[in-house]
Amino acid sequence: MDLVVPTTAFIAFIGDCTTAGTPLSPLEEAVCTATGPTGLGIIAVYSFLIAFILPLPSEVVLVPAETLRLGLSTNGNLVAIILVSGLGKAFGSLVAFHIGQEAKEYGPLVRWIKRSRFNIIEWSEKKTVQLAQKYGYIGLALALCVPFFPDTISIYAFTVLERDYYRFGAATFFGSAGRLVVTLALAGGTLVLL
Repeated sequence: MDLVVPTTAFIAFIGDCTTAGTPLSPLEEAVCTATGPTGLGIIAVYSFLIAFILPLPSEVVLVPAETLRLGLSTNGNLVAIILVSGLGKAFGSLVAFHIGQEAKEYGPLVRWIKRSRFNIIEWSEKKTVQLAQKYGYIGLALALCVPFFPDTISIYAFTVLERDYYRFGAATFFGSAGRLVVTLALAGGTLVLL
């Protein structure tokens, strides 16, 4: 299976790091210019942080696929990026899971979040809880496969219901990897339509 999506088309699909229209954080800039094994480390740290604290897009990790310079083909770079990003997000989600478990015991924090003015949080929490109740960990993985949606919200909403760290980590790994594959498929589909 050929995963390669030409960089120009992919950048047109998700946005170029230098011309995205909004200022980039230093971490996003570091991801966009990542090279070599250190670049994979930057992608892992970025993915770790967006799982529990930074509401940034995870799709940006795919941008350096052709320029990563790992001695692999572009497909090899994509596979390495997807695995490293998935692992980073899985570890970050375990931190979020731990925080969520602690927050369950601290009722006022949970009540404050539910009363917040952001309806997207309530909507996301409801949808994630519905998926979790109906499909369990597979529901979490499916929720995390949705491109361009802030998965930090979904991860925290799911932590309220569950207690199994290993299954939670596995679900976030597969959901994160699935999200990047879905993004690549959508970008490839967009190319076919053009």
